Formats: sequence, structure tokens, C-alpha cells
Amino acid sequence: MASDLHRFIGPGLSDDGLGIMHVDMDAFFASVEIARDPSLRGKPVIVAGLGPRGVVSAASYEAREYGVHSALPTAIARRRCPHGVFITPTTSYGEVSRAVMAIFREFTPHVQPISVDEAFLDVSGARRLIGSPVQIARAIRERVRAEHGITCTVGIASTKFLSKLASEASKPDGLGVVPAATELEFLHRLPIRSVWGIGEKTAEKLTRLGMRTVGDLARLDVDSLAASVGTASAEHLYALSRNIDPRPVRPDRVEKSISNETTFDRDAPDGAVWGPVLLELSRKVASRARAAGWAGRGVTVKIRFGDFKTITRSRMLPAPTDVGREIYAAARELADAAATAPVRLIGVKLDHLVEAAAVGRQVALGEPEHGWRDIETVIDQASAKFGKGAVRSAGRLARRDSRVDTPDSGNPRR
Repeated sequence: MASDLHRFIGPGLSDDGLGIMHVDMDAFFASVEIARDPSLRGKPVIVAGLGPRGVVSAASYEAREYGVHSALPTAIARRRCPHGVFITPTTSYGEVSRAVMAIFREFTPHVQPISVDEAFLDVSGARRLIGSPVQIARAIRERVRAEHGITCTVGIASTKFLSKLASEASKPDGLGVVPAATELEFLHRLPIRSVWGIGEKTAEKLTRLGMRTVGDLARLDVDSLAASVGTASAEHLYALSRNIDPRPVRPDRVEKSISNETTFDRDAPDGAVWGPVLLELSRKVASRARAAGWAGRGVTVKIRFGDFKTITRSRMLPAPTDVGREIYAAARELADAAATAPVRLIGVKLDHLVEAAAVGRQVALGEPEHGWRDIETVIDQASAKFGKGAVRSAGRLARRDSRVDTPDSGNPRR
């Protein structure tokens, strides 16, 4: 099926009537490291947390041949690729990201970053002044390569949804155009997992209905879909299977963050005390993110010691998330390494926020960890109906009699 997609997508096809572009950096973190140290070129480069609970943030295409990919535990990556070059993530990626986004804005003011390494562009108004979408895409790719030594893949289509699929189908270092006349032919030949919102669990349900491709999905009516996946998901999948995606490119999105912190009545001596609090803070941050429709890729831990010395430690996740357990896993790894003395205050922040609906890796559905998201969503619903604290974690109950503040305590001591 995939072998004949070149008939419907390619750099030489017509871009008439198209204006939405999805630009995605190829293996971004690893590519930045290779550009910084050219001796790494051609080697399996793996950017990952190197602690016992570390995960892979990015892998070069050479490393991917060994089955290494983002979100894979570092320990497994080492077993699969023992000769890989493992590099700890640095803060330089943000600097390169901002420079690349600035290049995009030279071609159009309508740029919507959805992660540090990808963005949607609306270039429909630039045709007369600068050139066609294909010409703009080629110019952007040349600029990114020349100025930063990394490559990017561009997808061009009539909607955000289809432009992202076009870039995914053209990776790495490619340019994919889906002409308006053949967009449904291209879309309907893709596997159902290509549709945003279809993860492993949803795919299993649809497969039991005989669904294999997006075209199979498009032949179902909303009621038939709703019987399997629920009304809200059914309407979402029904629309996307027909390339109905009216969302505009929103350049006015302001970078935000969501954070919570708490101060202990007495300094917490170790992780056995501050760990459950950090978990609860992470869940609260995730709940606020879900309520606002955000997912975040950056996690920061704030720690204040008994002598009032305050430090922060940050890391980037392999993909945006709104799941408290994922936020906690990253925060705990950071805190374990940084909490070298009794802790007075601890906090967690989720930043590099993107619209959850725009994330290619669906944070809400399908992956194994989304069992946790389901649980956390039920807690959200119970809290909304019965009040905060209606459902509490076992860890919180276990420390009912301990003398630490909860994140909701409002303790003013800082």
C-alpha cells in the first residue's frame, strides 16, 4: 500500500490551492549534536537521560535501525544499540529552535509552533510576494541546512491534519505535496493509526470492526463509530477521515507554563517524604493541563533547601504529555539527582505547551501509559462532581498523619 503513495504525494506535484505547511526537524536533538560535532555523522547518536529511569529523547536514523526511538527507556536502548553514542540532553536545543522559527517567520507571520522541532505555517498569502508553497518550502529547507547544519521535512496540503501526514510520509529530509485533487486518495490508503486520536486501544476496537485503512474508516457512519469509540471520538474520527479539519494556523499562541509547588512544615529529609508530594503536584499540573487542552514537553523541578538555597532542574520529554505519571517520572529523576540535602520546598512545572489536539503522538489515546491518563481523567471528573480530595492516592492516604503540607494547603511559607 505504502509503495504506491508516490502517485499521490511528492515535491513535483501541483500545489495549486494549497497553503498549509507542516515543517518538522529530522531527529532534532540528535541532529543538533551532530551539527555541533561532525565526527558523530553516520554514527548511531542517542540523546537520552542517562539515569536509571532515563528515556530516549531523540535518536539519529542510524540508531533507529537498531530499534531505538524516542520514549524508549535508556537501559533498553543500550541493549539494542551497545555501540551507540549516548549524549545527555542540553539546553542548546531551545536556542536552535528559536532561530529556526525565526527563519519561518521571514516567509510568513502565520507560524504556529507545536513543539520545539515542528510548526505549522500558513503560506497562502505569500504566493504573490515570495512564491508558491513548494518554492517557499525549498527555500526554508535550504536556509535551515545552511545556517544550522540540520535537515527538515516539509509537508504541504490543504489542512493542518493532512500537511502533517504529508511530512511524516516524506521523512527524512523530504518534501511532500498532496494535491487537492488527490488528497482523499492519499489519505484513504493510509493505515488507521495515521489518524490523530487513534492509538493502540482504539485501533484494536476498529480492527475488530474490519477497519484497516483510513478509507475503511471513512465508509463508516458516525453512529457505527460511536458504538465502538464513543460519540465525541466518533465525530472527531469521522471528520478527519474525510480531511475535514477547519482549524486555522494560530500565530498568536503565547508560550505558557503550568506549575504547582508546596512548602513542608518541616524540611523533608529524603525522597520517601517529598516523593509522594512530588507525585501529587505532578498529577495536579497534569489535571490543569488537560482542563485547558494543553500538553507539554518541558518538565522543571524547583527545590528549595533548608538554608533557602533554591535550584531548578529541567529536561525535555520525547513527546508532549498531559499525563501526571509521565510528568512525575521526569520530575522524580531530576529531583533524585538534585536533592542533596533536606528539602524545604518542592515544585514542578510543565512548559513548552502545545495544543493537545495538534500533537501527532496522541497524548490522550492508545499508548500503554494512557491507562494512567484514563485513571487521572476519572479523578478529574470525580473531583469536579464531589470536590477536591474525593479521590486520593494511596500515597497521600498513607501520610495523612505526617506533618507535611499538601499542594492544596496554601501554606504561605516560601
